Amino acid sequence: MYGTVARMKVKAGEVEQLQKTMQDWDAQGSSVEGAVATYIYQTDNDPNELIMAVLFKDKKTYMANADDPTTDEWFQRVRAHLEADPEWNDGEVIIAQQY
Repeated sequence: MYGTVARMKVKAGEVEQLQKTMQDWDAQGSSVEGAVATYIYQTDNDPNELIMAVLFKDKKTYMANADDPTTDEWFQRVRAHLEADPEWNDGEVIIAQQY
């Protein structure tokens, strides 16, 4: 698997709007080629700080999604709720455990 982990700082008072935007994308999740899962954590220390982990079956499908103009359109809606661009960290999943 391949994916990204992103740290995002949401504008004050806009977490709910961001959740709605994310849910709109999640509703399309089954139609996104190679998408496996998305997890978004709201940190205890700062409710406006989110950590997002996105998983794809492989790097090829991840990159195809990243290069898709529809993905960029959705991201621009997400970005409108953020104080700055997310901190992206892409990489290969080398350990995956489910309990």
